[in-house]
Formats: sequence, structure tokens, C-alpha cells
Amino acid sequence: MTFLLFFLLVLSKSRADSFEEAYSDLEHYRTIYISENGPRLSVDTAQPKVISQCGGNATLQCKFNRDPSSPPNPKMRIKWTKLTSDYLKEIDVFVAMGFHKKSYGRFYGRVHLQAASANDASLVITDITLEDYGKYKCEVIDGLEDDTAVVSLDLEGIVFPYFPRLGRYNLNFADAEKACRDQDAIVASFDQLYDAWRDGLDWCHAGWLNDGSVQYPITKPREQCGGKNTIPGVRNYGMRDKQKERYDVFCFSSNHKGRFYYLIHPFKLTYDEAVRACQKDGAQIAKVGQMYAAWKLLGYDRCDAGWLADGSVRYPISRPRRRCSPTEAAVRFSGFPDKKHKLYGVYCYKSDN
Repeated sequence: MTFLLFFLLVLSKSRADSFEEAYSDLEHYRTIYISENGPRLSVDTAQPKVISQCGGNATLQCKFNRDPSSPPNPKMRIKWTKLTSDYLKEIDVFVAMGFHKKSYGRFYGRVHLQAASANDASLVITDITLEDYGKYKCEVIDGLEDDTAVVSLDLEGIVFPYFPRLGRYNLNFADAEKACRDQDAIVASFDQLYDAWRDGLDWCHAGWLNDGSVQYPITKPREQCGGKNTIPGVRNYGMRDKQKERYDVFCFSSNHKGRFYYLIHPFKLTYDEAVRACQKDGAQIAKVGQMYAAWKLLGYDRCDAGWLADGSVRYPISRPRRRCSPTEAAVRFSGFPDKKHKLYGVYCYKSDN
């Protein structure tokens, strides 16, 4: 055993000597010293989350700091993109390089740099739409240096569950997107549904969210909604087949530039009469999302059931009272009656545009 250890020691020393001879020219390069003076470019945001409303404006803060010893770079590029649920895909929003500036797609003509100082890369978005909601990436490219920061744009608004005249669980994902658009809304995100749950939303029917998952919020656990012994929360079915599977949908609507109102009319109306009555008043029959937005954001209260554009009949109650909504503030749903029934009034919406 002693002899074996001695043999291995001699062999190891011999190989080491051979390496020294073969690479003797590297003798003065074996010690490497690394000097770190910090990044030559940094990008940050003073306000990682901005809250605005549909039709309003917002400034997404972003500033960069360059190494003071770096010479001016006329080709330095500032690029803004909108992030999506697919991290490999980003939507181009705005690019600036020197005097050259360009906005893209639906952001065309609605975005520009604030440029309040030499190192200000903040993005101003005007006439905000529902689709503008989400996360934005500010990227500054200075030669070989590159850094980014992310800012979230949130909207004041409300999440509401929706199903069409066909009944519950009739929407695949594409149908769900269209259903929300038709009601002046978009498919809600998980963050929006979670905030709505924290605000008291309780709904025992599963619906699509914008990431392709299906979930529903429960504040009062009960047997038919996941079990009465479970804890409150947002129940999650996970990611579902967007083409084959069918559920309801959770939509999100925000404030709007316009007037939502109940049309004073001497008679009750059929659906077709309701549509014409709003048009005669210089408006359009209101959509479900517009009613929810007016109820939530403006405190709209009216104890009169009225037609809406999807053929449903609803009314918004902000002050609970007997015969209207005795226990809670809510948008009351009266169903999808026969459109020929002459039993209801109508809610109209007149756009500022």
C-alpha cells in the first residue's frame, strides 16, 4: 500500500513537470486580475407601476445613467416594447435614435418620449385604450452597453363575469375574446381577477383569463364551489385547450370618455325599439362593460331594468335598498328575455367623440 502511494506521487509530479515544460511560455500569464468599476450604463424606473384610465394619459417613468467619461453617442437607441404572456414575444411600441423616432401599430401617433432631461427615456401614452393595460420594457442601447427596466400600466376599472345568450360554458378562448370586445371590454388578467376577489367578487362559474387559464373567485366557500371546507381564494383549472374547451369569461372594463344613461321614454320598449330610441337620441344602446364601468367608477344607480346591446336586461344599484338590491351594491341581471317583449326601458351610451 505504501509503495502504491509513493508510485502515484511520483507519477503526479512527473506530469506536472511535463505541463510546466510544455507551457513554460505562459508563466507570466497565470495570475489574472479583474477590475470591476461598475456598469457603464444603468436604466431604472422611479415608479414601477402607473395607474390610469381608459381615454386618459400616462407617463411610464424610465431614466438612464451613463459613465460620465463616455463620449456622446448620437446613435444611442431608446426602445419601448410591450410584454406579453409569451416571454418570447414582445410588441414594438416606440423607438428613438437621435432625431429619428417611430411609433408602431396601434400605438402610432399616441406615444412619445417625455425627454424632460438629457437622461430621460420616459414614455408618454395618450388616449389610453383597454388593450394598453400590461407591462412595458424600457431598453437603452449605448454601443455595446445595454440595460432595461420594466414598468406596469394598470387601469382603473372592474372585472365582471360574462356569458352569452346561448348560456353558460359556451365560449372557447377566441369566442371569449370577442364576447368581451363586443361589450366594450377585454379578457381580464389574473392580477385583475385577484384584485377583484380581494374586493369581494364571488363567482361560482369558471371563466377564461387572458393567459389562457380558466379560474374563478370564491369569497364564501361552499360545497358546489370547490367544497365548503376549503379556504377562500381564486380557484384555478390551469391552462386549458383554447380551441376545444368552453367556459364563461371574465372581462375587464375601464372608465370611458362618454355618457352612460337611462333613457327617459314614455313607453316600455322591445329590443329593436330600444336600439332605435337610443339612435334617435344621438347615442347607441349601451354595452354591458359600459354599465359596469359607470356603476363601479361613477357610482351610477338606477332601479329600472333596461335593455343592453347584447340583448340582456340589467340595472346598476350602488345604494342597496328594498325592491332593487336589498343586500348588496351590484349590477343586477334579469336574463336574456324574448326581444319582442315590450317590458323594459333602455340604457344608452353617448361617446364624447
